[in-house]
Amino acid sequence: MLKSYTLQGSKLLEAPVEESQVLIYISPTECEIKSLVTNYLLDEHTLASAIDPDEISRLEFEPEHAAIILKRPKNYSSFDELLFKISTLGIFLFKERIVIVMPEDVNILEPDRKHGFAIHGLKEVFFKVLSGTIHHFLSHLKVINQLSDAIEQKINASMENRYLLNMFSLQKSLVYYFNGISYNATLFEKLKLNAAKLGFTHEELEILDDIIIENNQCLKEAEVYTSILSSLMDARASIVNNNLSILIKRLTIINIVFLPITFIASVGGMSEYTALTEGLPMGLSYLIFILAMGLVAWVTYIIVKRLGFEEKRKKGLGQIFKIKRQTKKD
Repeated sequence: MLKSYTLQGSKLLEAPVEESQVLIYISPTECEIKSLVTNYLLDEHTLASAIDPDEISRLEFEPEHAAIILKRPKNYSSFDELLFKISTLGIFLFKERIVIVMPEDVNILEPDRKHGFAIHGLKEVFFKVLSGTIHHFLSHLKVINQLSDAIEQKINASMENRYLLNMFSLQKSLVYYFNGISYNATLFEKLKLNAAKLGFTHEELEILDDIIIENNQCLKEAEVYTSILSSLMDARASIVNNNLSILIKRLTIINIVFLPITFIASVGGMSEYTALTEGLPMGLSYLIFILAMGLVAWVTYIIVKRLGFEEKRKKGLGQIFKIKRQTKKD
């Protein structure tokens, strides 16, 4: 699919291909690829790199244009199951035209006040695409952080691996994003080193410097999120295991409580108990029997609770108070 725009004042307006200054090819067909190679002398390998998600960011110079391969976030789909992926796009800078090739439809020219510069020429359109990519990364990083916080709350009460797998997907996504932003950082430095060859003015260099600073901040944020998520993965896995251990402990206590009751009920179901309570009414005898079972269950629960919890709890509290007293003395 082809979208064509022309620059009028500080706005990009749709225009016929013959009059356009900005051409955007979205998932180009074979005919469109042949047209690009024939009409604009684009290198086939570089053109294929623009739609290959495994390509890294780079800058290449051709006789009539400069080719830039840029990493950007891929549109998220519910089928990705919390895995945020990286895509690429190719920008081909001519003197009087910009050709952009990308694998999916993304509004890379959407208005954004965060760019901080006005569009007066094709170079500003190019910088707008670079800056928009950075803000796209930042918005996805914020979403990943919010998802991480939401999943962490569910892990605290979970005994399943489902939420842990979601956390692993987010961790993998952050690694992808960190690498993509790092590749872009190297690309932006190369653009600055080749500013004269690209024909950047002093004002355009200042815009590029701002873009480099924003990208470094984005890289730092991705690094922080990656470090936090990686360092807490073992702790979150331990929480799930601890929750499961607590459940098993509670089921064990229930089993222990019912063991003597089961024994008494088995004996009481035999004829011996009827013979022992022959002089009592049947209702009274079985009422005594039920009360006896309740008393045995309660006594068993108290014993198990004290042996399993209270002593450890008292020891733990004693250690805490001892540390507090020692701290006050110091």
